Amino acid sequence: MSQSEHMFTFCNPLSNFTQTSPYETNRDNLLSSLRASSSLGTYSNDTIGLSPDTVFGMFLCRGDINATSCSDCVQTATTEIVTNCTLNSRAVIYYEECMVRYSNVSFFSELEIRPSIVLYIDRPVPNPKRFNQTLSDKLSRLIVNVSSSSSIPYFLEDQERVTQAEGSYDLESMVQCSPDLDQFNCTVCLTAAFLRASTCCGLPSFAQIFTPKCLLRYTVSGLPLTPMSPSSPPPLSSPSPPPLSRPPVSAPPPFLSETPPSPPLLFTRPPNPSGSFSFSVIKGNEIFGRIVVTMTALVFALVNL
Repeated sequence: MSQSEHMFTFCNPLSNFTQTSPYETNRDNLLSSLRASSSLGTYSNDTIGLSPDTVFGMFLCRGDINATSCSDCVQTATTEIVTNCTLNSRAVIYYEECMVRYSNVSFFSELEIRPSIVLYIDRPVPNPKRFNQTLSDKLSRLIVNVSSSSSIPYFLEDQERVTQAEGSYDLESMVQCSPDLDQFNCTVCLTAAFLRASTCCGLPSFAQIFTPKCLLRYTVSGLPLTPMSPSSPPPLSSPSPPPLSRPPVSAPPPFLSETPPSPPLLFTRPPNPSGSFSFSVIKGNEIFGRIVVTMTALVFALVNL
């Protein structure tokens, strides 16, 4: 199998089960069922066992990868999640190409935006103000139109050559929701992901935001070769960068106007010789208190407590 890149695993430390229990058997059977379904599409869910040992699970692969890559990612993720969360009754694992989760509580058709992870490359773009508007317009249109996608449910991607005086570049963007969400909740999930990316990371040239129910990603390539000053990680005491324009969403739910989270903790690690990546990890759901980190390219993580 090709090596999928593991980003983070969120385990629930407050809800455990005993080894060799019926729940453990049901969980293993559920993950096996997801593995078997991983070559058939980008999304699948299943329910195994009787109450109180019922296990609910799903996987979601990025819509822009092929069936083999999706299957490889799910195969790896369903094995790794057991290793990282051996006796936890709820867990979510994020890879760059897919996510897998299981729980003792049904989450189908529910809107969930946490725990989520933001992966980004902190390389500046020419004319950030204009890029802000270009990216905002692009993702806003995709979010509004994602429910009309037919070939892959709730998935849209776009490629555009952006020409401007400071230098032209290629902008690739995509949005995706778990097919169990309705149209409104899909839009809300992507809007929340969009706002998180714009407030946590400034304007990086690449960002991918994965939540339990939706995914947003964009990439800027073909940037001009003129030297640009590198951006540094935001200090703990500095205010958040100005957000991108919010996509139109009617009657947004209360969580979009909640009090901002407390200042983040900052962790540092040596940069990877092959290149530097910056990760922001939002631990917004208290049931996922333990974070398992395995990605060697980690430079720093911002954790909102």
